[in-house]
Amino acid sequence: MTSILHISDTHFGTERQLIVEAMEAHVREQGADLLVLSGDITQRARRQQFAAAQAFVRRLKSYGIPETLVIPGNHDLPPVHNPLLRLLCPYGDYRRHFGQELEPIFENDELLLIGLNTTHPMRRKDGRVTADQVRAVCARLRHCDPAKLRIVVAHQPFGLMVPSDFHNIQRGARTALMRWAEAGLDIVMGGHIHLPYVLPLSGQYPELTREIWTVQAGTALSCRVRGGLPNSFNRLYLSSAQGKQARVERWDYHAPSGRFALGAHFDLHWPPAGLALSA
Repeated sequence: MTSILHISDTHFGTERQLIVEAMEAHVREQGADLLVLSGDITQRARRQQFAAAQAFVRRLKSYGIPETLVIPGNHDLPPVHNPLLRLLCPYGDYRRHFGQELEPIFENDELLLIGLNTTHPMRRKDGRVTADQVRAVCARLRHCDPAKLRIVVAHQPFGLMVPSDFHNIQRGARTALMRWAEAGLDIVMGGHIHLPYVLPLSGQYPELTREIWTVQAGTALSCRVRGGLPNSFNRLYLSSAQGKQARVERWDYHAPSGRFALGAHFDLHWPPAGLALSA
């Protein structure tokens, strides 16, 4: 079984030190096989904010997480009031602290996880999946063992929990999901809207040929919480030993104890191979 710690929207520069310490305590106690950080690592893409985030990730690794997969979010590009830097070197500080690869891939015996960069210096915060990205993900999915859990992680969401978030959905989401469903995608993960939820996307996209689940993370460390919700992160437990199995746990910060506590869990399921979704 592979365990994933999924955090998002850390927004270093607005982090709360008590939350940082609680997260680190959780990782020291429970570890994970893989850390996924799905963008908005910083608040203003400043070098010192990237440095603080890099140090935090290194500490988590030292506490027992051997692998990481990190992608940028819209806050990780230089602000729009610095247009020259934003256009000429949009990912300079991101790459300096988190590596040259903007679309990393992780694969082991149980899963394939594909990172997508859906940001662009010409867009302020909207996400977009390009035709080239759709084709590249399809090719990678089709060349993967179909018994493995196949996951895409991008910063902006593919599915809605509340109608007011419609403007936050990835541009090109419907086309991408249709193609990726045909190629065997199981899960899309992300952040951006600071609202954690787990949903089957067939409810929003009834034309899907197979179920794809969306797993959204809240803001892990930032004071920029939404609607009074606590800081949170996800833990995923994935196995393909006896058919695809996935459990998602949401862990919420509990202020009285100063710790993260299990808030909810979700068991994901897929119809047997060859059985199409009902209309």
